[in-house]
Amino acid sequence: MSISSLKTGVVSPSSLLAGNTAFNGPYATGGTITSDATYWYHAFTSSSTFTPARALSVDYLVVAGGGSGGGDGGSTSTSFGGGGGGGFRTATSQSVSTAQTVTVGAGGAGGSGSYGIGGNNGSNSSFGSFESAGGGGGGKNWHANGSNGGSGGGGAGTYVYASTSGGAGNTPSTSPSQGNNGGGGSYGGVNQYAGGGGGGAGAVGGTTTTSTAGNGGAGSASSMSGSSVTYAGGGGGASLLGPQGSGGAGGGTAGAGLDNSNGASANGTANTGGGSGSGISVGSGGSGIVIVKYTK
Repeated sequence: MSISSLKTGVVSPSSLLAGNTAFNGPYATGGTITSDATYWYHAFTSSSTFTPARALSVDYLVVAGGGSGGGDGGSTSTSFGGGGGGGFRTATSQSVSTAQTVTVGAGGAGGSGSYGIGGNNGSNSSFGSFESAGGGGGGKNWHANGSNGGSGGGGAGTYVYASTSGGAGNTPSTSPSQGNNGGGGSYGGVNQYAGGGGGGAGAVGGTTTTSTAGNGGAGSASSMSGSSVTYAGGGGGASLLGPQGSGGAGGGTAGAGLDNSNGASANGTANTGGGSGSGISVGSGGSGIVIVKYTK
């Protein structure tokens, strides 16, 4: 299969010869443009504009930025929640005849070096008025619930006889759902507390069991780019003593605690909307992506 790549601005809208069978270029500008035998694809990894030269029937995928896990950079202990995956939404056979503003949401900020770090929601992504919500941040203080979002953040662990809740996914509500709830944090005994996993587009975040942190929920696969890619996985929760929660498929990263060397969680994967894991220092959530396709 032959793939051609055309950068934004190479072809102006006025030069797109709609209806001329001799013209083999795309019928719109914006993003990084590729093609196969059937479709043109416009992938946006940063905010821009999609400008059609004629009315088009398009399909699109809109993934928001992932949330960051919660953490505690001022302590050698950690038991907080993973960040939720960014909202994952698709639309098909939509008529577009005018320029559409494309917004690609950033991941929620992580952090290090102070108490109550990370735990920030990702930013929304949109194609015109069609919007996906940023992933919820993980609980970043003991007893804190995860935040609501496209998928919810995981709840923090607690050192009292109590449990916490993961944030609600699919917030604000869309149909079909854009994400799932985060997992709750818990107390399982002395030094046995751990954070829940962030929710993913395809599955809820894992809830803790005694000192085992919750895994991040799996994301959802899409072939909107011309090949199957999984997006919007949740970040893993962290435990005081481990085991740590794994990152959900689709860009989510694992939690990191005392049993994980320096206790630093990695950033969610860029342009997947993956949530970052919790830790003593916390990575940022992964940025989102918008992909538009239409028939040649």
